[in-house]
Amino acid sequence: MEQRVLIVGGGLNGPCLAIALAQAGLHSTLIDAQTSDTHQDPGFDGRCYALAHSTMRMLKALGLWASLEDMAQPILGIKASDGRAGEGPSPLFLHFDHADLEEGPMGFIVEDRHLRARLWRDVAERPEITYLPGTIVTGQAPGRVELSTGTTLEGALIVGADGRGSQTARRAGIKRMAWGYGQTALVAALAHEKPHNGIAHQFFMPAGPLAILPLTGNRCSIVWSERSEEAERILNLPESEFIDHLKPRFGSFLGEISAAGRRYCYPLGLSLTDRFVAERLALVGDAAHGVHPIAGQGLNLGFRDVAALAQTLGEAQRRGEDIGTSAVLRRYQSWRRFDTAALAVATDSFNRLFSNDNSILRFARDAGMGLVNAIPPVKRAFMRQAAGLNGPLPRLLRGEPL
Repeated sequence: MEQRVLIVGGGLNGPCLAIALAQAGLHSTLIDAQTSDTHQDPGFDGRCYALAHSTMRMLKALGLWASLEDMAQPILGIKASDGRAGEGPSPLFLHFDHADLEEGPMGFIVEDRHLRARLWRDVAERPEITYLPGTIVTGQAPGRVELSTGTTLEGALIVGADGRGSQTARRAGIKRMAWGYGQTALVAALAHEKPHNGIAHQFFMPAGPLAILPLTGNRCSIVWSERSEEAERILNLPESEFIDHLKPRFGSFLGEISAAGRRYCYPLGLSLTDRFVAERLALVGDAAHGVHPIAGQGLNLGFRDVAALAQTLGEAQRRGEDIGTSAVLRRYQSWRRFDTAALAVATDSFNRLFSNDNSILRFARDAGMGLVNAIPPVKRAFMRQAAGLNGPLPRLLRGEPL
């Protein structure tokens, strides 16, 4: 069987995996329902990602970062605090400063339109990657799929990168544990009067957290978690009413604010598959796990899957192994399952701890943030974890090419 990988899903994880595999000397076919032109649409809709420092190193190792750097906003600080709408933040807070890390900024904020277009440009330029538009009708046998166009493809391995509703996982009989939080995230871009100085803010309010992520210029992106019914009502408000509703929660520290892109929303929940692999099949990104955005780690978690899988397959091929065998895939699964489960538990626990108005829990979490803020070694450990600098990192996340 040809050592070709069939990647299902053209979001961000799929193209990034195809590029990483090409660097490792493996050919892949990238299958997605949308055309490549759609993925490179330059329109700004407010979506962005907080890329950990280790993710930036991975993009640099893949040759992608140089053309993204000027469009990325370095995260020079993170402030986390408790609060209620109209009351301002608690006096006890947590403040991370990039000066406490030798490596530099803790991460970077990159708009979806820039990152997605850069990945797809590289896909188009690499002879090791074939792109086929279409959807999968059925998986006829391990390593074989039939597309809606009538094309049948065969490879050594199928990789599901097709999101939380992954049909690739379902066809393989992989079960998924999932539950909703009764929360919906409202996402929008804002323009503001005062400079943000590269500082990201996380306000924990009873209905859910409000994240304020700095973009280039005097702009930011918000991820505002609200109870689902209320979120739908807010989403449909006229622009001026939306801003008026946001202001008591946002505060005045950036001066006057106004909309700078369209609004959209998505329901929040936790999703975790019972395994990452099956016969000649592996899952990456949201196809394997979906976590609450409270820590901004969703995409970073998927890119860690990509880095681990690309390294595992590349090393297997160099040893002359069939990359789709269960022995090879088990190495990938054992590398990623604990990290993924640990982050899922952490984000689930943080959301339950902070998304309430219980006075005892408010006191405990405020005191906890104040205590961590007062102990530099503990605070630095949290910073390194958030920047993706701890643990047994794959080569790409260390900034080393495959």
